[in-house]
Amino acid sequence: MKISWLLGVVTLVLIMSWVHGFEEWDVSEVNAASSVNPLLVGLTLIPSAADKGAVCLDGTLPGYHLHRGSGSGVNSWLIQLEGGGWCNDISTCVFRKKTRRGSSNLMEKVVEFTGILSNKPEENPGFYNWNRVKVRYCDGASFSGEGYNQAAGLFFRGQRIWTAAMEDLMSIGMHNADQALLSGCSAGGLASMLHCDEFRSLLPGTKVKCLADAGLFLDAVDVAGGHTLRSFFEGVVNLQGVSVNLPAACMNNMDATSCFFPQNLLAYIQTSLFLLNAAYDVWQLQESLATKRADPHGYWQECKLNNANCNSSQIQFLNGFRNQMLNSVKEFSLSKENGLFINSCFAHCQTERQDTWFAKDSPRLANKEIATSVGEWYFDQAGVQAIDCPYPCDKTCHNLVFSRNHH
Repeated sequence: MKISWLLGVVTLVLIMSWVHGFEEWDVSEVNAASSVNPLLVGLTLIPSAADKGAVCLDGTLPGYHLHRGSGSGVNSWLIQLEGGGWCNDISTCVFRKKTRRGSSNLMEKVVEFTGILSNKPEENPGFYNWNRVKVRYCDGASFSGEGYNQAAGLFFRGQRIWTAAMEDLMSIGMHNADQALLSGCSAGGLASMLHCDEFRSLLPGTKVKCLADAGLFLDAVDVAGGHTLRSFFEGVVNLQGVSVNLPAACMNNMDATSCFFPQNLLAYIQTSLFLLNAAYDVWQLQESLATKRADPHGYWQECKLNNANCNSSQIQFLNGFRNQMLNSVKEFSLSKENGLFINSCFAHCQTERQDTWFAKDSPRLANKEIATSVGEWYFDQAGVQAIDCPYPCDKTCHNLVFSRNHH
């Protein structure tokens, strides 16, 4: 696939679904920077899930894509939890169940494995020959809901899907794992944090770590002084019965919505965790900080489309967001078991895209690519606590630039 680059910035046209003021937005589904002849992996449904009530929003079976490991990686497992937004009320969930994010009937039957899922050592040096799994996301609450709405025919079974997928993978070889990594991007990055300790408990005696890519969603104040994302997450948590699956230790100290925010979850995760995030996360810029409701006159529109169009006051506001992000991981970073890679880019999800995971011109901190940094951390070769200087100092970013018909 030929890629057109302009000043080191990749221009992506993202497919959006605007539903009742909130967009389902998933960068990981865009293959603008794919590898050459990427591996194609088929969808496997989980028949045993039905008896457990572990079904997608519309009641169809959940599934995953698996490419078996080989050689030294035959007993190593990488689980990637798919991202793709959330739904926070009946209408958005009814809409969602009619898409691949809510029904396995509508999922792609074959997907490309690129970036952290690639089977090529030159593209994925640390994990290329592992058993690599992409678990499909079809519940709308980061694999954590528990409930059912009979009137709307909505199954909120995210936690059961997680459990059914793990049980199925254990039955076909993951129980023999000598090392494992639970990963995820965006809503899947949040899911990897929510399930990190559960994953470790499945594999006693196994080296287990977790990676959250673009999952550090902040309880931030938007440009109008409101709390857009908190209001949205509150809907997700209450509608889908998420509270029963949140860490009890967190729930003893704060409300369920607060415990759904990663900045509050971090203190309760005991397993080694790597946080990969863009300090100027474009998803949060567009969907939390400067939504149409918060910015009805479009003052932020050009800045949202292209970071080069942001004026000094907008950059000052975004630097405040960056500072909040850095403050949220201060205690987390005190543990040398944990890893950090926070680059000052306008990006979102950097593990599944080949150009950002590992390539000749991929983003770097301390002159190390993301794949190199994650690998050194996972294999205990080096501690990784990489935090970038403020924008615009980083010249290795692949900043996302949107077309003018991006809504």
